[in-house]
Amino acid sequence: MYRSTFFRLLPLKHFKEVFHPHSEAQITINYVFNRVRPLSLSAYCYKKRKSPEEKAVENQGRRIIRYAPKAGTEVVGIWRNMTVQEIANVLNKDVDHVYKALEFADKNSDVVYTKDTVIRNPQIIRDVIKISGCRFKIIAKPDDGVEEEENKDAMPAPPAPPEALRPRPPVVCVMGHVDHGKTTLLDALRDSSVVDTEFGGITQHIGAFQVKLPSGELVTFLDTPGHAAFSAMRSRGARATDIVVLVVAADDGVMEQTVESIRMARQAGVPILVAVNKVDKPGVNIDRTLKSLAQHGVVCEALGGEVQAVSVSALKRLHLPALLEALNMQAQLMELAADPLGPVEGVVIESQLDPRLGKCATVLVQRGTLRKGCILVAGSGWAKVRMLKTADGGMVEEAPPSMPVSVLGWREPPSPGDTVLEVPTEKRANEVMKWRHNQRMKEKQAMDLEAITMKEAEHQALYKQQLAQKRAMGRFKVRPQGPRDKMIKIDDHPTVSVVIKGDVDGSVEAILDILETYDAHHTVRLELVHFGVGPVAPSDLEIAEAFNAVIYAFNVECPPALAVEAKNSNIEVKKHNVIYKLVDDLKEMINERIPTTQQEELIGEAKVLQQFLVSEGRRKVPVAGCRCTKGSLSRNALYKVLRGDQIVLQGKLASMKHLKEEVTTIKNDTECGLRFEEPVDVQPGDVIVCYKMVDVKHTTDWDPGF
Repeated sequence: MYRSTFFRLLPLKHFKEVFHPHSEAQITINYVFNRVRPLSLSAYCYKKRKSPEEKAVENQGRRIIRYAPKAGTEVVGIWRNMTVQEIANVLNKDVDHVYKALEFADKNSDVVYTKDTVIRNPQIIRDVIKISGCRFKIIAKPDDGVEEEENKDAMPAPPAPPEALRPRPPVVCVMGHVDHGKTTLLDALRDSSVVDTEFGGITQHIGAFQVKLPSGELVTFLDTPGHAAFSAMRSRGARATDIVVLVVAADDGVMEQTVESIRMARQAGVPILVAVNKVDKPGVNIDRTLKSLAQHGVVCEALGGEVQAVSVSALKRLHLPALLEALNMQAQLMELAADPLGPVEGVVIESQLDPRLGKCATVLVQRGTLRKGCILVAGSGWAKVRMLKTADGGMVEEAPPSMPVSVLGWREPPSPGDTVLEVPTEKRANEVMKWRHNQRMKEKQAMDLEAITMKEAEHQALYKQQLAQKRAMGRFKVRPQGPRDKMIKIDDHPTVSVVIKGDVDGSVEAILDILETYDAHHTVRLELVHFGVGPVAPSDLEIAEAFNAVIYAFNVECPPALAVEAKNSNIEVKKHNVIYKLVDDLKEMINERIPTTQQEELIGEAKVLQQFLVSEGRRKVPVAGCRCTKGSLSRNALYKVLRGDQIVLQGKLASMKHLKEEVTTIKNDTECGLRFEEPVDVQPGDVIVCYKMVDVKHTTDWDPGF
């Protein structure tokens, strides 16, 4: 019933006149009057949204109704404890308007408002905003300006007045090339035998100790390594010293580390005193050594310069008093002095983790007097001094300026080269550590932000390129090309992972500097997964097991229980006490991981004399009649046919015959018939090469610099 009524009242004749006669779809409607009307559902009748340009043309000459925004909809930001002047500023009104609004908002208060009055009640602030016809939102109080962060770091004290200065012993740094006799010279000066206890006959640590001269005066010596791997140690020694004694062997002359020591002394602005060692050897030429030094800017007094040069023999202990006299004279000319009563300042020479004593660091005092109980900050660590030890193991109660001591009591060991400063309390030390940690995190965030920005720029550039390509193809959505990448990708690239443990921070630093020179990661990737100071710990085994790494223990021990656990877990722990042997072992491991390549190895050659056609069943197959001209020919080897500079065929033999007999080898200057698996037409004069593929091992070209 409803259907018939609807179609009876529907003016279908208008649809018939308006609709296109050839519509895409028609529906035949039969209702009670048996009338047939075509009803079109064509898309031509769909309403089209007009563009702004079409609307502008349509409304041209007509009045467009524009509705004004609602009054009082302005939103202002408010915060707690606003002053009257701040409320006036956010409302963009004068202070008198706020005074009038406060008469209604705060009727029960006797407060006399001024422009600097702080309104503690937030409801009064909200009422003032509403009375002013605005809405509010809670915001944080805007800063008037970017306040600079207060520097809470510990800073060195200002220079002491001249009347507070007292004479101090000179600090002498002995530098030079490896194996030129630096440690032997120091042994001769202090009557010891340190050189006999050094592994490999080379110094691998920076030593600091005091020597009492025959005149009763004290001199502090710093013994620096001469090996090329310990450049950072030499640089620290040059910066912490007053005088540099440059040891040059008379038989070797000026070497690479000698030139480097000269450059470091000049950068530190330290005077140089030359000690020409090993003059007791026969046939040495001291003049040639002095001239070599002059070529690098060190002109000695014998050649008209200002640098003192003393010829000594550390092994035979010859002319040592002359060297000490020259040192004493140079120190008197410099008039070295320091304030022994001020706050302690110094520099960290070396730090280590002793299995019995714990974390300790060798500190050279430069100002003040270091005593037990002093609170020190250095780098990322701080300490309350529990014990002071000298280089020979003796205990002392205090350390005046220019005295090196081993300090125990560090919460975190500092790094060599860090400046040591005294602070009054532990609370102040924790404040300094927190501030320095925040500064390091800010620097790290800045570096990470730079890397993130570069990565994002690369991603956006790639995305825009793909988007432009898709749009040019008529698509507006970027679809991933190819199969979906796996979430977990298997990395089968050859990799050597190492864990470095050393006895002192300087040795670990030297090893890390060597590892940074490795640049053949495209062949074998070298990854440093962990490093630290002290003996091998259980955490090191866990890291090595997780990364399939090798533990290198440099001058440290691995406890027996951990050694058994490492063996059961198939973790390799390698002990070394000479740095270049550690590097050689690492090179061998890298060479083992380098993939082998296939290379052709020549077995023999043959010259084609003539081609024959031999019947094999119903077909004719070509056979090359040859004579072996070099080496021998093997039946199971690989062959290639050369015609001039072109390779005609590469493959294997199907048959090798000599005098109609199948053979496996053809010797030199013997004729034979060769038939290949793939038929090929050969010509007289072609060369047939017999070869085999062999695996070739490669070695790394890593050059650590020594």
